[in-house]
Amino acid sequence: MIFKDGQPIYVQIAERLCDEILSGSYAPDTRVPGVREYSALLEVNANTTVKSYDLLSQRGVIYQKRGMGYFVAADALKLILDARRSRFISNTLPDFIQQLQQLQIPFSEVENAYREATEKKG
Repeated sequence: MIFKDGQPIYVQIAERLCDEILSGSYAPDTRVPGVREYSALLEVNANTTVKSYDLLSQRGVIYQKRGMGYFVAADALKLILDARRSRFISNTLPDFIQQLQQLQIPFSEVENAYREATEKKG
């Protein structure tokens, strides 16, 4: 995994695992890779992965079964989506709106571009 500057590696690992949960790689109540396994996959120190798992555990996204590993929480998808939507609305959207205003792009153009993009995916 290629890590970005400006954000702790353990947070980036936690976000990656959330991406994998959102994509369906790990369903609710299924086991996620063990700390050592995920550390080897990402080529990071196991302590960094433990910190990521602890973060996700504190947020309720995963939970630990003693001696069995970590599992995806039943409401993990909702928790991840709620957190990301909130972050998008408070961090990304204001900059986006400012750019629209500065570039004098009418919202109707954004709607059309969104519609076209989603039709291509659909």
